[in-house]
Amino acid sequence: MRKNTFVPVLLLLVLLLSLAARAEKRPSSSFRDELVDRFSRYVKVDTQSQEDTGKTPSTEKQFELARMLAEELKQIGLEEVNIDALGFVTATLPATLPPEKAAEVPVIGLLAHMDTSPEAPGADVKPILHRNYDGKDIVLPGDPTQVIRLAETPELSKRAGHDLITSDGTTLLGADDKAGIAVLMTALHYLKQHPEVPHGKVRVAFTVDEETGTGITHFDLDKFGARYAYTFDGEQAPEMENETWNADRATITFIGRIAHAGRAKGKMISAVRAAASFIEQLPANMLAETTSGRDGFVYPYRIEGGIDRVKLTALLRDFTLEGLKAKEEMLEKIRQAVMATFPGLQIRLEIAEQYRNMKHELDKFPQVLGNAMMAARRIGLEPQLKSIRGGTDGANMTLRGVPTPNIFSGGGNYHSRLEYVSVNEMEQSALLAIELVKIWAEK
Repeated sequence: MRKNTFVPVLLLLVLLLSLAARAEKRPSSSFRDELVDRFSRYVKVDTQSQEDTGKTPSTEKQFELARMLAEELKQIGLEEVNIDALGFVTATLPATLPPEKAAEVPVIGLLAHMDTSPEAPGADVKPILHRNYDGKDIVLPGDPTQVIRLAETPELSKRAGHDLITSDGTTLLGADDKAGIAVLMTALHYLKQHPEVPHGKVRVAFTVDEETGTGITHFDLDKFGARYAYTFDGEQAPEMENETWNADRATITFIGRIAHAGRAKGKMISAVRAAASFIEQLPANMLAETTSGRDGFVYPYRIEGGIDRVKLTALLRDFTLEGLKAKEEMLEKIRQAVMATFPGLQIRLEIAEQYRNMKHELDKFPQVLGNAMMAARRIGLEPQLKSIRGGTDGANMTLRGVPTPNIFSGGGNYHSRLEYVSVNEMEQSALLAIELVKIWAEK
């Protein structure tokens, strides 16, 4: 009797010991606390970028966060920590695999951007933690007219019970993309503290001027050295983005003639009225505020000047190059029509390329997105692929030879005072990053 029961018990004991040996320590509750602490500190640093400064980074204040992050990367124990002359922060998490195995694993890059949008106030951010969100509208106390309404933000219904962070309503929050920075810093800290987690060499980068679309064009990918990469710059879990806009920026300059208003008849040519006429002729069903899904748009977002000269800036967006070209041709037809309406007026139309859809290149490397989807499933999420109505640094990197899809970091209502982030989803994003580097080592 004793002999018959001994063997099954012994086998069970061996199995349990084997499982225990393979099991790795999971992040504790302090993991979430670290995320909140890091994020709350980062958003207090004003890093708004600015268009048309002609320099990189476009604002010197981005260096303040760069220096902070470089120091923290050193404290964590990462190697090759560097801030270059353009403000890009890079560092290396060395492989934990034996050298002969590590050599077989491609170098993986993890990225987030430091700058925040210039479209809403970004200085003196006051983050507010809303524990166990009750699923109702959120009135922001710094400006009670700023209300995150459930009716206008239906995805919040899925976040009832989450811990949310908002600003006080007087500024944007900066979750785009300081949530991604906090996610990666926390994940890297965990990986450095747990060398038993098998992974290859990991390169991390915190980039400048993502919001203006100009910074990543100056990033030295050869020096960075990643074969594949991931930006952590998305919104709600479990979304992953493998497609972006084709994006151009149009600058329309109206050159009129100024004259004394009391004696203007037959002399004045109003660039202000001409610009108003130009905007009025944009099709109502082709504006940012009237489109969704895969509909492209023309988005006039900045106008400045006076009677003799007005500068209008607009974004052109479409998922196809054909659609983008059609929008540029439409602007040219409107230009001709407005000049015919205002004799003597001159209008200059300049188109600048910003970035291109990354999907076609990403599709050539299915393992990149496949590994990210596997990592999501390992932490209990069913990934959802999404076409982003926006852009990421990954679009530029992908088209320059480093396939780089985008991963959620838990935020929403980006570029506005109503911005928020879910701490729960930031935690899921960090766990996904940890699983992701493990999967590349396994394969």
